[in-house]
Amino acid sequence: MKFIKANRAMLLVVATVIATAAILLIMGREPICKCGYVKLWHGVVFSSENSQHMSDWYTPSHIIHGFIFFGVLSLFFRRMSFSWKLFISMLIECAWEIGENTDAVIQRYREVTISLDYYGDSVLNSVMDIGAMVLGFWLASKLPIWVTVALAVIFEIGTMIIIRDGLALNVIMLIYPIDAIADWQALR
Repeated sequence: MKFIKANRAMLLVVATVIATAAILLIMGREPICKCGYVKLWHGVVFSSENSQHMSDWYTPSHIIHGFIFFGVLSLFFRRMSFSWKLFISMLIECAWEIGENTDAVIQRYREVTISLDYYGDSVLNSVMDIGAMVLGFWLASKLPIWVTVALAVIFEIGTMIIIRDGLALNVIMLIYPIDAIADWQALR
């Protein structure tokens, strides 16, 4: 019976990703980069190909989502199975991907963050971001807490140093833009 419940949750996980991809396509998101090809990594933040390929400098922030979701769900729902925690995390991450690709949020990114030319993620990039969250979730379930926290800090500091952005800065600038951060990010 436990196996059947776990399989049901995993089927829901897969169905959620497929539904998210379909919603993003209906919203008008490009399936892949308009450039016509797919790259495993695209490292140029200020380009029309950012957030269009399989991974980029924002991939670590999605891994951190997985760390956070696993930590919070494990703290408050200790008896819940891994599969159901993953399903709940998938719902949140998929909602994030859909939300961040709405015209209102894209416009907000353009107004208050360093993403002046951002026009939304490709569906491929969104699906891979969801996969990055799953990787983070799985890693958090296997690694000691201190290692997970250390990785999150390394990812955040690394992206802040390399591209002057990251999960924390992105959220801050979307919710409450700070001129000093915007000025620092513009120093590239």
